[in-house]
Amino acid sequence: MLYIVIERFKDHSAAYQRFQAQGRMLPEGLQYINSWVEESFDRCFQLMECDDPELFKIWTAHWDDLVDFEIVPVMTSAIAAARATSDSD
Repeated sequence: MLYIVIERFKDHSAAYQRFQAQGRMLPEGLQYINSWVEESFDRCFQLMECDDPELFKIWTAHWDDLVDFEIVPVMTSAIAAARATSDSD
């Protein structure tokens, strides 16, 4: 399943320093796909994938002193269109 993770940085400099020193610290089974950062460094938007959403608890525990997280399950537009079409039948 796909997820958009919205990170709100409490201290983006410290978060980037930790990332450079320790990496993402993802548990096995949680896959990072891509990310985008606001020019203000206030938020980061990550696309991630996993079968067990409980893995997010393990991952965010490494970062929640520096980042507030919002984790949103999403689907591709193609899947949404197919579901919307089949629901209307």
